Amino acid sequence: MKRIAFLAALLPTLAATAAEFNVVEIDKSRVSFVSKQMGVPVEGGFKKFAAQIALDPAKPETGRAQIEIDLASIDAGSTDANEEVKGKAWFNTREYPTAKFVASGVKALGNGRYEAKGQMTIKGRTRDVVAPFTYKAEGTRVVIEGAIPVLRLQYGVGEGLWSDTATVADEVQVKFRFALAAGKK
Repeated sequence: MKRIAFLAALLPTLAATAAEFNVVEIDKSRVSFVSKQMGVPVEGGFKKFAAQIALDPAKPETGRAQIEIDLASIDAGSTDANEEVKGKAWFNTREYPTAKFVASGVKALGNGRYEAKGQMTIKGRTRDVVAPFTYKAEGTRVVIEGAIPVLRLQYGVGEGLWSDTATVADEVQVKFRFALAAGKK
């Protein structure tokens, strides 16, 4: 009986390592953020994004990702805040409708922890970033979760009066959760 219980517990792990997971389940995924205004955490998120992600835990170095966020789909907590951050001083969504992350490599760190190196582009400015994340089996899918600390002023987000970091902190934590199903390689 103990052997059956052990095998039942091991099965999701074996399934999660026997295939490449590359079908993003958008309805079970999210991209959110936490910024600080006058030292107080403010949470928000994006309602629309597209993601192409592939990760085989047996060969993490072959992992790839491309995530594109519709910046106009922001939910910053109120209608006024949403309209403000779409404007020229913030995201300037008319000229730069999307933010994009493209991974150039994935590295295993052990114990279900990984990091993706790549480039983030916001408002036409591109920077190298490292996105640490965890990878775990949840039933028939795997879930990738992590956060990227983004320095908004490097991307020209919050210009002019809004560049005062005593009002709005420079660092914003961009959080992500992607549910992936196994697909064809």
